[in-house]
Amino acid sequence: MAAQPVSRVVRRVLRAGVRSCSSGAPVTQPCPGEPVVEVLSRPRPFLGEHAAPFSAFLTDSFGRRHSYLRISLTERCNLRCQYCMPEEGVPLTPKADLLTTEEILTLARLFVKEGVDKIRLTGGEPLIRPDVVDIVAQLRQLEGLRTIGITTNGINLARLLPQLQKAGLSAINISLDTLVPAKFEFIVRRKGFHKVMEGIHKAIELGYSPVKVNCVVMRGLNEDELLDFVALTEGLPLDVRFIEYMPFDGNKWNFKKMVSYKEMLDTLRQQWPELEKLPEEESSTAKAFKIPGFRGQVSFITSMSEHFCGTCNRLRITADGNLKVCLFGNSEVSLRDHLRAGASEEELLRVIGAAVGRKKRQHAGMFNISQMKNRPMILIGG
Repeated sequence: MAAQPVSRVVRRVLRAGVRSCSSGAPVTQPCPGEPVVEVLSRPRPFLGEHAAPFSAFLTDSFGRRHSYLRISLTERCNLRCQYCMPEEGVPLTPKADLLTTEEILTLARLFVKEGVDKIRLTGGEPLIRPDVVDIVAQLRQLEGLRTIGITTNGINLARLLPQLQKAGLSAINISLDTLVPAKFEFIVRRKGFHKVMEGIHKAIELGYSPVKVNCVVMRGLNEDELLDFVALTEGLPLDVRFIEYMPFDGNKWNFKKMVSYKEMLDTLRQQWPELEKLPEEESSTAKAFKIPGFRGQVSFITSMSEHFCGTCNRLRITADGNLKVCLFGNSEVSLRDHLRAGASEEELLRVIGAAVGRKKRQHAGMFNISQMKNRPMILIGG
């Protein structure tokens, strides 16, 4: 795609986004980027090889220290994204079997006490939970918790973000798989494109930087928009994160639909040969790049073609209270049941430690994963 058509597309999208932004202020002016030193890709060691002491309950048999906890607040969602859930929806857990607010906070306190310093709230769609602002405010009180993030589809974000920021929300990931409104409705099976754009601009207006935009790339659907997404980073403090299409129950995953990281990177380099690799944090799931002079950056989540299991520091708690030590693993343990049976803190830690200790060295590979029984993404916490 030539640069000029991309520019026209992006300007049109940005104008629409700015018009819907509550402040009405333009946010598309680029600012000079800092010089970036290219870092060569190299295998990263397993966490913990030279690590300081860390909670034994959150350290697995390969030395990986799990300091990042993702908590699903709800199984419900106001969209029906094709890669996340079946078109007909999914059977929902009865409300009585979902974690209560107090149970969520009890578990959060326990994990933070053991060394978790980052919590991300997920769903379903976390912003449809009525007490999400209060949950963020209470998490903010936990000593040792440095980051409170949220992953959202953006539909309710512009309305709630001022309250969430005041409560202590420090990081935002927004899902957006296309810049074409009609295609948006096809992918998510609902309307709402301009609400998502309004949410992105509200996050920028309130000073979040970078605002992470998650884009699941699927062949024949949106791989033709890669350059348009990257062009957004010229004038906006975005981290556009291209995610390889992953298999989950009900999403009809097909290897032929998956666009690999290397293929995407080749496409970008044809347009921007000056694209530079950025340094990575040891536990990062993303390979990050930047075009010199652009305000934002682009990243690739390479779960399928180049897994990053060796440095994984993430644990997940589902909305019904199950601990998952691997996104693609189908083994789970119910923390909810132990809580409701009156388990002490020490007993809970033994259950958690045993589950973490059983974590495998790496996931089974995309073809095996596609044949394994697992939850739909909507019920894991995306």
